Amino acid sequence: MAALNEGLRIAFEAIRTNTIRSMLTILGVAVGVSVVVALAAVITGIRTSVMEAFEASGPNNFMVTRFDFTAVRISDVGNGRPPWWNKPEIEPEEARALMNLPTVDEALYTFQFSTDMSFEGHQVRGVQSTGYSSGWPKYTLGDFIAGRDFTPAEVDQNRSVVVLSSELATELFGQRDPIGRRVRMLNRWRGTQEPFSVVGIFENEPNVFSDAVEHWAIFPWTAANRRLRQSTSQAQIMIVPIDSVSMERAQDEVIATIRGMRGLGPRDENNFAVLGSAQILDLFNQLTAVFFLVMFALSSAGLLVGGVGVIGIMLISVTERTREIGVRKAVGATRREILWQFLVEASALTAMGAGVGMFMGWGLATGIATWTPLPAKIPVWAVGTALGMASLTGMLFGLLPAIRASRLEPVAALRFE
Repeated sequence: MAALNEGLRIAFEAIRTNTIRSMLTILGVAVGVSVVVALAAVITGIRTSVMEAFEASGPNNFMVTRFDFTAVRISDVGNGRPPWWNKPEIEPEEARALMNLPTVDEALYTFQFSTDMSFEGHQVRGVQSTGYSSGWPKYTLGDFIAGRDFTPAEVDQNRSVVVLSSELATELFGQRDPIGRRVRMLNRWRGTQEPFSVVGIFENEPNVFSDAVEHWAIFPWTAANRRLRQSTSQAQIMIVPIDSVSMERAQDEVIATIRGMRGLGPRDENNFAVLGSAQILDLFNQLTAVFFLVMFALSSAGLLVGGVGVIGIMLISVTERTREIGVRKAVGATRREILWQFLVEASALTAMGAGVGMFMGWGLATGIATWTPLPAKIPVWAVGTALGMASLTGMLFGLLPAIRASRLEPVAALRFE
């Protein structure tokens, strides 16, 4: 402890004496640390929000899809059509059959597309739209702030009705009551235009998804398919099991029903996929892990720059204090004590840089959470990682100057001018 205290005292005195170059070195380390902290805060915040959204919407809910999109790889499309291309589409009749299962509360036939909307000359382009069965609010977090959902009869009868998001309704109608008003839908690719009556305004419960997409609309899937000529090639069935049934049991019955309808034998593989929240979260974790590794490598480059600055300032420090080192060795200081002194000084520089970087990272994370839809929460492991990286940087990059100082001969050091 005495050696540590003495090393820190000498280190802070050296930093005070050479304030400008010390501050530049500290800033180099701080930039790398701040990037690590801010990045970890964003990734952790997004992951937490996604998990909370899945849990709140129903941890037992799952979907039936044409293929397992979590298993798709870029190599699958390298040589012609991917292996899942010829799998049959999900049919509305399959959704109706699943709806009759005793373990299923809702089986919602759905597909997504994009459309343009206009009202009295004001147009909103690229509205994220969904064709759905009646009852979709059971799979979507939020509430109707005006109007209602479309009914099963309206779906069966191909009625031209639509539910809008609250933000889209405000954009189109301003402060006017939107219920009952007719908006014109445009499918630019098919060249179709159709008037639809607004029957409901829905507001999502706040989460990372609702902040990312504000303008969206939900149509009866029959109207989207027949009136707007939207394709059902990538349709899905959203399954909401009854509360007293486990997801595994519901999945088994769903799989057995679809296999029976498609005439699959005992040895035939499923030509469809059943995906639960856990599989989608696994895919999300893989994507964020890759993103984090890339950004971690970039932030490490920032620490490398700071480390080079540590080497530079410590080599200059060794040169300027050669006579001091000679005096200390002449009065009995060992090589180990000299080595320790300069390692402590290098570590003190990087520790100060880490402290500054923590505050910079906290400020970046706060700014991101305040001014963007992305949530940001600084995890404890990010603090430990940043401090560990800074300490390692100081020890590694301060080792060469420390070894050089410890090897100086006392007589030569005392003659140095």
